[in-house]
Amino acid sequence: MHVIAFIIAGCWIAFWLYWIAAAFRTKSSQPRWGQFAFVRILIVIVIILLDRVTAFHRYRSVTHNPVLQGIGLAIFLLGLGLAIWARLYIGRNWGMPMSRKNDAELVTTGPYRFIRNPIYSGILLGAIGTMLAVSLYWLVPVVLVGAYFIYSAVIEARDMGARFPDTYPAYKQSTKMMIPFIL
Repeated sequence: MHVIAFIIAGCWIAFWLYWIAAAFRTKSSQPRWGQFAFVRILIVIVIILLDRVTAFHRYRSVTHNPVLQGIGLAIFLLGLGLAIWARLYIGRNWGMPMSRKNDAELVTTGPYRFIRNPIYSGILLGAIGTMLAVSLYWLVPVVLVGAYFIYSAVIEARDMGARFPDTYPAYKQSTKMMIPFIL
């Protein structure tokens, strides 16, 4: 395994440990886990199976191009940085995708000034960077997680519109869902 792959793996581990620890400092919520459990479980199972299939280990396509590795590492770090920045700004209002926070506040500062779902965008950028720097086999999880995040963002937008009918429509109109100025 290449040095960049080790760096990325270590950063992913540190990121998810931080993410889990930060989850204990959030407002109480009304999770909708049961409502969407099948989709979440299916995504996790597919990712685990793809990682465990012997063929992927034996014939793993590792990126050998140092320029592509450098670009991938930069995109990866940018993505995780965006997700962490967004997580710090949303603070105690953060929750699992599609969960409903009690006493929720509409956060429109920091990265939320530019995009409504910077955490999703950051994690996807991190996965895309990993794909470029390490292996094209990351394309499958990128597509699956990307579809899930877009679905979650649409559901959350509907919920936020109902919770904040006076402020959310203007916020939604002034920002993009996941990519500034584009989507």
